[in-house]
Amino acid sequence: MAPPAAGLIPAPLRVEAGAGPAFVLDADTGIAAGPGAEQAARWLRATVGAATGLPLDPHTGGEDEGLQLRVRPDLGGPEAYRLTVGAGRAVVEGASATGLFWGAQTFRQLLGPEAFRRAPVSGKRAWHVPAVVVEDAPRFRWRGLMLDVARHFMPKDGVLRYLDLMAAHKLNVFHFHLTDDQGWRIEIERHPRLTEIGSWRARTKTGHRASPLWEEKPHGGYYTQDDIREIVAYAAERHITVVPEIDVPGHSQAAIAAYPELGNTDVIDTSALSVWDTWGINPNVLAPTDNTLRFYEGVLEEVLALFPSEFVHIGGDECPKEQWRRSGTAQARIRELGLADEDELQSWFVRHFDTWLAARGRRLIGWDEILEGGLAEGAAVSSWRGYAGGIAAARAGHDVVMCPEQQVYLDHRQAPGPDEPVPIGWVRTLEDVYRFEPVPAELTPEEARHVLGTQANLWTEVMEDHTRVDYQAFPRLAAFAEVAWSALPAPADRDFGGFERRMTAHCRRLDALGVAYRPPAGPLPWQRRPGVLGRPIDGPPPHR
Repeated sequence: MAPPAAGLIPAPLRVEAGAGPAFVLDADTGIAAGPGAEQAARWLRATVGAATGLPLDPHTGGEDEGLQLRVRPDLGGPEAYRLTVGAGRAVVEGASATGLFWGAQTFRQLLGPEAFRRAPVSGKRAWHVPAVVVEDAPRFRWRGLMLDVARHFMPKDGVLRYLDLMAAHKLNVFHFHLTDDQGWRIEIERHPRLTEIGSWRARTKTGHRASPLWEEKPHGGYYTQDDIREIVAYAAERHITVVPEIDVPGHSQAAIAAYPELGNTDVIDTSALSVWDTWGINPNVLAPTDNTLRFYEGVLEEVLALFPSEFVHIGGDECPKEQWRRSGTAQARIRELGLADEDELQSWFVRHFDTWLAARGRRLIGWDEILEGGLAEGAAVSSWRGYAGGIAAARAGHDVVMCPEQQVYLDHRQAPGPDEPVPIGWVRTLEDVYRFEPVPAELTPEEARHVLGTQANLWTEVMEDHTRVDYQAFPRLAAFAEVAWSALPAPADRDFGGFERRMTAHCRRLDALGVAYRPPAGPLPWQRRPGVLGRPIDGPPPHR
């Protein structure tokens, strides 16, 4: 017989049937929140209270009844929790307020899919939770989701919604991709043209860059600094860290369009540039000048004031060197610094901001191109071009977040069929994501300790609104969350059939949350994009 909590996602470390009858949550149930548990109690009242219509008032009775929330540092790692449900009471204990919050998320799952709605729908007055003991803790400290809001802007409410979806899956790092060639999305008070000019484009390519289709209307938007403060605070209440990304020195045309002096003015007429309206790797990169360094130091000063995260992402990927090869200014900089080539010039650029951030108590993280020309001291690496960058960085003693394109780029297509909307990249099915292993087998145990965790990435070139983001993210993000959280066996030994059965129940939770996920049988008619050209890649994706 399956344990009563067998439908949980991500799978806990241990689940056992408890003794006695089910716990009943009703109008008389109160929440007893011990020291440090107040935030979890507020969250339960706001979510479970709204879904059930129950008041969940503060409990003043004994410890043998009601919903008990306790911080217990002796439970283990900082995110560990234990949930004990039996007759008369349910006890959620966390090693910290964070662990307690994850335990509260599990308790919500045990209540059933209706507990994920925003208002009562069934009229029932009592909610039954089976007697059970759950003991749990995450495998990785970095369980991330990257959302690109530069290619297609997601309004603030959509970002807050994704933070809730992350929390429901016990993901805890939100990598916020805020700037790119196609848009600058964060208000910088000392440089107002970044949003006045850089936050919108006149039109947008529909589909892959080879597509003949265009959406002939302006697209744009940005977050004010108060919007950012709200997003960061909302994430913190859900124990999610927001890591901002400000791209340098490539992926910068929106910034150059706003401030042409940032570009390689001795090579092209940067004053003629506008925010880019198509996709791909852009040749217009930042000039390696003192003016550029001072400009981005000013940008980052405001970014640091808004984001308290340990890490700040500076991009560093896909920086074509052709303009630097032709630029007298860039070549003079190479000679002045005694550098070998343009790769080392990019490394110098990255090292500058590594030192600058370190002096302010922060850490730089960048895409694995920051390895080119020498890895910046103290920097961490987001390994996206397969496993090789992560392996090299870990062996050199640098921390790594594993996010290989071939495995966890969720903009890649989910099936090979002709109905798949705007097919991009390799086929990455739900099972493929479930069998992803973040720690390369080539690493020794000592080297593997540098793998902070893993991250799924959502690049939004062909995701024009939140329903398209939902379709690409789910249900695969649920599989990824289990990979990031749970102590799973080797990929070949994972019980994908069991996961699929649990996903049947989990899809009802996603339905309640209003997630426009891809159904197992394929896209619904309105999820298709007939006639919109993608970029499918034939054959299996390359491995390590």
